[in-house]
Amino acid sequence: MVPSLGIGGRLRIVLAATLAVGLLGGGAFAAGVVGVPSVAGVENAFGPVNETTTVIETELTISNPNPVGVSLGGVAVRYDVLLNDVPLASGGKRGLAVERGNSTVSLATAARNERIPSWWISHVRNGEETTVTVDTAVRSSTLGRTVDPPNVTREVETDLLSQFESTETRPIDAEQPLVSDPVLYVNETRAEWGEVTESRTPMELTFVVYNPKPYPIAVSELGYDVTMNEVAVGEGATDSEHVVPPKSTETIEATVDIRNQHIDEWWVTHLERNQVTDLRIDFSARLDLGETAVRVPLDPLTYETTVETDIFGTKPTDASENGSESDATGTADGDRTATSEGADRETTATSETSTDGSTESTSSAPTATQTPVATDEDTQTTQTTDGGLIELGG
Repeated sequence: MVPSLGIGGRLRIVLAATLAVGLLGGGAFAAGVVGVPSVAGVENAFGPVNETTTVIETELTISNPNPVGVSLGGVAVRYDVLLNDVPLASGGKRGLAVERGNSTVSLATAARNERIPSWWISHVRNGEETTVTVDTAVRSSTLGRTVDPPNVTREVETDLLSQFESTETRPIDAEQPLVSDPVLYVNETRAEWGEVTESRTPMELTFVVYNPKPYPIAVSELGYDVTMNEVAVGEGATDSEHVVPPKSTETIEATVDIRNQHIDEWWVTHLERNQVTDLRIDFSARLDLGETAVRVPLDPLTYETTVETDIFGTKPTDASENGSESDATGTADGDRTATSEGADRETTATSETSTDGSTESTSSAPTATQTPVATDEDTQTTQTTDGGLIELGG
C-alpha cells in the first residue's frame, strides 16, 4: 500500500506541474491566470537636434498585471508619433522582461527633419492647429496577444498673423530733398493665409493707404523679407502697380510667400530656443512721386511677433535649459491640452535605450488713431503714434 501511494503522489505532482506549464502558455490567457502587459502611460520630449535629425525621447510605462515579474517569452512595445497624421517618429523595442507592476521603458528615436515641411503645410491648412498623436501597443509573443490602448492626443495652436490686424495710423517718410514728409499714411493692415502648396505658404496682406499730397503717388513695387528666428524663409516683391489718388485712400493687396523648403532649417532653431520663434517681416516700396521715383524702407510697417509652443507638454520651464533667449513659461498660451493618459510613475525597471532611424502670445490690436487730415501739401494734422506695430513678448 505504501509504495502505491508514493507512486500516485508523484503522478499527481507531475500532472500539476504539467498543468502549470500549460497555463503559462497561451492557455493561461484564456483561463484568466496570465494577463497581457499594457501601456499605462507615455511621455515624449525633444532631445538633441541638428540640421538633419531630431531625437524624440520617449518613456513608456508598462503595466504588468501578473503577480510575478516574468519574461512571458518576450514582450515587444512600439509607438508612433504623428503631427496631424504626418508621421514624425516610429520606434519600439523587443525582448523585454517586464517586472510586476509598472516598469519604465526608455526609448530614443531619430526623426528626419525632412518631414517637418509636410507637417507645416498641414498645420497652416488646418488653421494653425495641430493634433499631436502618440499611438502605442504592447505584444506578448507567448500569449499571441496585443494590447493597443487608446491614442494619447494633444492639441497645439499657434497664431502668427493676427497681430498684423491693425488700425493704427503710421506715417511713411520718403526722406528725399524737395519732398515734404510724410508722403503717405498707412491707416490699416490686415493679413490671412492664402492657398498653401507643397512649395510655398502665402500670406495675403492688405494695406489701406492715404495720400495727403495734391498729386497721385504710384506704388510700383512692394518688397518684403521674412525671417523666423533670423532664418530667411521668404523674400520677394510684388509686380503690380497701385496708384493712390491725391487726398484719397487706396487699398493695396500683396502676397508674401514663405518658402517651405526653408521650414526644416527654421525648425532646428525653434527647438534650440525652447520652442520659441520670433517672426519678422520687413517691407520696402518703390514710390513714384511726380517725376521722382524713390525706394523707401517701410520701417513703420515692420511686423514682429513671438510664438511659443509646447508640442508634447513636457518642455523645460526654465528657458536656459534649452538655450532659449526668451523667458519660456512651460505651456504657451497658444497650446491647448486635450487628453493625456494618466500613468503611475512608479519605476521598477528601466530598459536599455533603443534608437530606430525612422522616422503666441496674444495682445489686442493697436488702438486706432485718427486719419490724417491734409490742409495743403506741406501742412497735415495727425495724431501722434509710436510709429509701428506693438511688439509681442514670448
